[in-house]
Amino acid sequence: MKNYPLLDVRVSTPRLELRAATDDLLDQLAESVRAGKTHAEPAPYDDPMSFYETDPDLRVAKWLRAIWRRRGSVDPDAWRLYFVVMAAGRPVGEQSLTGVDFATLGTVTTFSWLSTDERGRGLGREMRSAILHLAFAGLGAKEAASDAFVDNGGSNGISRALGYEPNGFDWATRRGEPALLNRWRLTRAGWERHRRDDIQLHNVEACHALLPLA
Repeated sequence: MKNYPLLDVRVSTPRLELRAATDDLLDQLAESVRAGKTHAEPAPYDDPMSFYETDPDLRVAKWLRAIWRRRGSVDPDAWRLYFVVMAAGRPVGEQSLTGVDFATLGTVTTFSWLSTDERGRGLGREMRSAILHLAFAGLGAKEAASDAFVDNGGSNGISRALGYEPNGFDWATRRGEPALLNRWRLTRAGWERHRRDDIQLHNVEACHALLPLA
């Protein structure tokens, strides 16, 4: 998209590609949201989440509206990049990267989900590795944070495998009930120890031109 180059940013690995979430890609991924393939047990997301909406069409509408609102908001105190995860040419999930006071703190957080029929094949770790490469190698991040409910074995396992360090606990609501979160912290030095040489960044100069990174 020549008039908004942030939607041309991509990250590619040998197994998948993160493509900036254009409306066309979101429209394709919406079929997984409509079919309820965002779900897991125990539930991995805190409230409020559109994924808990029982009406499939309303679930998709809420999900899209949330992305559209945040995708267009690029401010020094908070920005968020959305990507559709592509594997074998098919949309299989969503990955986002958020910076809060990035110019001052240099910190980012990540969020993702993977279609239920694509789990268990290592794609979750591959997605996280890709977005961390964008954050540290592409944007110059100093630190990345993540959190996950203590019973979310997949997310916690990925954080542990990629060099994150435990960073305490927090509370959130899950379907209206309190639930305990593990907090994780990955420093640049920790990322460097696990850095890969087979991840490629594309059009990352758009981030430096249009995001408040410094």
